[in-house]
Amino acid sequence: MVLYIETVDLDTSKIREWRSVVTLIVFFITNVVVLFPFHVPIYLPRKVVNGFLSALAFLRVIAPRPKQTADGSAPTSWARMEFPLNFITAPLIADLFLLAILAIGRTEVYGGTISSDNIQPIDIMVFFITLAYIAISIDASGLIRYLAFKVLQKGGEVGHKLFFYLYLFFFGLGSFVGNDPIILSGTAFLAYMTRVSSNIIHPRAWIHTQFAIANIASATLVSSNPTNLVLAGAFNIKFIIYTANMIVPVFTTALVLFPFLLYIIFADESLIPISIKMHELSEEAKAKTPVNPNIPHARGTAEEAENDLAAGGGGGDTKLLSLEEIMNPFLDKRGATAGGVIMALTLACILVINAIKQVIGDQPVFYVTLPAAVLMLCWDLSQGWLHRHETREIAQRGRREVQYARAERAILEADTRRESATLGSDDASATPPDRPRSLSEKSSRSAQKDTPDLTVESRDDDKHPKTTVRSRSHGNGNGNGSSEEETTEPKRSPSEERRLRDLEGRISRELALQQRRGPATLVSVFVAARTWMHETFPTVTAVATHLPVALVPFALAMFVLVQALVTKGWVAVFAYGWDHWVIKTGTVGAIGGMAFLSVILCNFAGTNIGTTILLCRVIQSWMAIRDQAGADPISDRMFWATVYSMALGVNYGAFSIAFSGSLAGLLWRDILARKHIHVREVEFARVNLPIIAIAMVVGCLILVGEVYIMRRDDVAYHIDDVT
Repeated sequence: MVLYIETVDLDTSKIREWRSVVTLIVFFITNVVVLFPFHVPIYLPRKVVNGFLSALAFLRVIAPRPKQTADGSAPTSWARMEFPLNFITAPLIADLFLLAILAIGRTEVYGGTISSDNIQPIDIMVFFITLAYIAISIDASGLIRYLAFKVLQKGGEVGHKLFFYLYLFFFGLGSFVGNDPIILSGTAFLAYMTRVSSNIIHPRAWIHTQFAIANIASATLVSSNPTNLVLAGAFNIKFIIYTANMIVPVFTTALVLFPFLLYIIFADESLIPISIKMHELSEEAKAKTPVNPNIPHARGTAEEAENDLAAGGGGGDTKLLSLEEIMNPFLDKRGATAGGVIMALTLACILVINAIKQVIGDQPVFYVTLPAAVLMLCWDLSQGWLHRHETREIAQRGRREVQYARAERAILEADTRRESATLGSDDASATPPDRPRSLSEKSSRSAQKDTPDLTVESRDDDKHPKTTVRSRSHGNGNGNGSSEEETTEPKRSPSEERRLRDLEGRISRELALQQRRGPATLVSVFVAARTWMHETFPTVTAVATHLPVALVPFALAMFVLVQALVTKGWVAVFAYGWDHWVIKTGTVGAIGGMAFLSVILCNFAGTNIGTTILLCRVIQSWMAIRDQAGADPISDRMFWATVYSMALGVNYGAFSIAFSGSLAGLLWRDILARKHIHVREVEFARVNLPIIAIAMVVGCLILVGEVYIMRRDDVAYHIDDVT
């Protein structure tokens, strides 16, 4: 395997030019913005904004705006808008600014998007997105949630045993499908699991362990993480060779880390109890056909009720609403089988083609993943079309239930405020004594005929206190079936009956008003098309929603920024600094230094993607420095110690100091927030610091032994040498 790298410019005198200084400052500011995103307020003349919106309404792009009612306050002359500065917009604006001042040009843009120094950014992005589609489609089939449920059953009530099984499960699955699908489904599963447990006080141990082990596992295969793709492409490493060198440090890290997590870092009964007491579904509820979460409004009003209760600290009621998600998970067996077979064949083909590339030539790996992703897409589309009538019926029924519940709630809240004001009450949320409640209860039961109507029966037991959840629902989870009323409605007086009939009429009029359509607009057509697509092809829509598409503009913009540092001489400066370090510290210093540097930069250099891009360029420049006449060549041991310690650092660095250490960290935080688990930056760093310290020390020690056993110091490594 020959490593071809274009001529690297090692002229460091360029850093004295003003454009070079500006480039470095812009790179630094961009990474700070990625680390701490914010919104910039923009004030525009209100007349200009109103005129623009009126023009859009006239052109039937948006619906006409409702006329504002006079509230006694004059509108301001300026309209406030907010522009987001985040990991997408900041690198793009930085590139445009550098283009405007002529700090970069065609060379940097071409090298940062098409190809430069053996790195093909577009090829890497296509490979990652297409493989991600297959992995997320497997996740959308419910396979990960179902397997997690089986692991939960296997672990039983023994807390340490369950913690170990989930640890193994997330590590094994993450090694093959990558960290993103594990975070998508695994995080939500753990949020539900810890919620329905009566003695797990805080989910910290479970969610942080899952996040750490998913990123540790992603270092095993090249295909598991885009950082591995960048690294393997930069140094022309065969995929099987990469895995052969990384598998021992990664597996040893996972093996050693577990007892530290269980007995030292999370050694607290409130985090990992010896015996976990879980709520249970009744046999009747377990027999129900589970709901497909990809279908919009499939759970009717249950999801809204869960969000309301969780946001308001609903406690036990919230736990009961979450129970069905983990104890009766949805599984599309055919979809999971098809996805698993396609993924297995794709990975096998990638390894084979990559291993024989000297025979068939150097072909982009997306030549394998793109057809596989198209095949997976065709399967998802065909399954959606074949079952379109069923999914549309479920979605429409659930949407009607949600609309009815929202209309009723809005009317009752308005009545409450009006009557409270009439009575002169200071508490606008007080309930009038004669407010009819049974309609709300009736509509709730009607709306939840496809979801469990849950009651709680407690049983006192000294050893095994248990809460049993009984469902009043009958039929399958897709909405087919009938619901039996097990409770008797209390008798109502004639005045209450009249008020209930009046309320029903008002709700009907409110729903009719909401459904009244005005003239079609471009936005309404788009919304209707999106709704039709979601109801007809729920799996495809769900996968498209979760695809890490935002990674593409971010990574390409960061490639261009790093390429700007290369052409402006800064990467050469960093490479000379690295050269001085390894001369003084040797192989052990190279491993320790690169591991520490890569972990720290993950948090301050545009996530682990930006760090990998930058450090690959630095190492390539370092190779060019040592390849000059009169310089001591890099030994085989020194070079691969540096490369594989960087591979450890950019994968493990995702769980270190900040959420922005990786895009997976940002995704993990957002999923937890939607499940009403809020992890602060300080807590994230405090919990992860001992984990990353143990993981990196173990991984680096194993890597030291590996390179001293497998590599030699008396073999020089040059740019054009066969490795």
